[in-house]
Amino acid sequence: MRSLRPLLLLTPLMAFALLGAGTASAQMPGAPPPSVTVAKPVVKEIVEQDQYTGRFDPIEFVEVRARVTGYLDKIMFQDGANVKKGDVLFIIDRRPYKAALEQAQAALTSAKARLSFTQTDLERAQVLSRGGNISEQVTDQRRQASQTAQADVDSAEAALRNAQLNYDFTEVKSPINGRISQRLVTEGNIVITDQTRLTTIVSLDPIYFGYTVDERSFLKYQNTLGIGMGQTQRGKGAPILIALSGEEKPTRKGTLDFVDNRVDNATGTVLLRATVENPDGFIKPGLFGIVSMPATKPYQGILLPDEAVSANQDKRIVYVLGEGDKVSAKVVKLGPIVDGYRVIREGLKGDEQVVINGVAKIRPGAQVKPETTELPPTKK
Repeated sequence: MRSLRPLLLLTPLMAFALLGAGTASAQMPGAPPPSVTVAKPVVKEIVEQDQYTGRFDPIEFVEVRARVTGYLDKIMFQDGANVKKGDVLFIIDRRPYKAALEQAQAALTSAKARLSFTQTDLERAQVLSRGGNISEQVTDQRRQASQTAQADVDSAEAALRNAQLNYDFTEVKSPINGRISQRLVTEGNIVITDQTRLTTIVSLDPIYFGYTVDERSFLKYQNTLGIGMGQTQRGKGAPILIALSGEEKPTRKGTLDFVDNRVDNATGTVLLRATVENPDGFIKPGLFGIVSMPATKPYQGILLPDEAVSANQDKRIVYVLGEGDKVSAKVVKLGPIVDGYRVIREGLKGDEQVVINGVAKIRPGAQVKPETTELPPTKK
């Protein structure tokens, strides 16, 4: 034990000596200064973005139902096809309604014939009444008969219009432009008025994208962008960008056109909705997306790559090249990523030469061998 104790005491001292020797060898007075790459920050107008997850919804959605009862005779579309407003989708057996239409037409013809007779009879009575050859009572009776015949004509015309309407309803037409789903009823089945669902249609272009934001963020947007203050009418709202699932960058542009009129008591969030152009129909209702929403007004931002930022305990620093090619540490306040760069909110003016490569080889006050480069406006 006596022989081991000096050895145990010696071991930490040897480790410290070796560490000191290693540090000294890395920073020997005769060693050349480390090579680093320096560049000025990118200074340009930027808009910071916040991201939220939302879902696409159709602007128009229709459950197609029959407006008359009958047996389904024909189906006039392919499942999943694009349809236009007015296209015939289903045909219900028209024969009963055709017969009812013809019956209504015949009833109208009969009513018009009676009206014509009673009008002639009334005119004859009026002539005889002026000569005193017929009583006023008979004239009044014929006038009443003529008026009744006119009412019968009006009733027959209404019945004819109703029969014509029912006959037209045997052709079930698309009420909107959009993409149709699969048929839910096959030919030969009976369909009931306003009950049997035949299929569904959704509009695809444009399409809605809805998402919610927390109360604190909503107040920020309301102060900086005027969202929720009457500036969200369609086509005049704030622009947004949306990335679909699996996309690294947003590919779809939209316009914020609706902000709900209240904060949800249960979640403390506000519903926002944007309109997105979808001319190729690629986006389907129900898909999820990530929206990038402007969080600030445009301003001149200072941008640096993340590799240029170091950590010093709870602070973030960058190394700035000074006189004599010596570097000094600047404490900075960081913001989000914009165009691949980190936003520097505080600590830099934008005209400094900042070390962007070789940060691990230097320390404050060290002399370096700088190689100047220029950062592109957008980091790839």
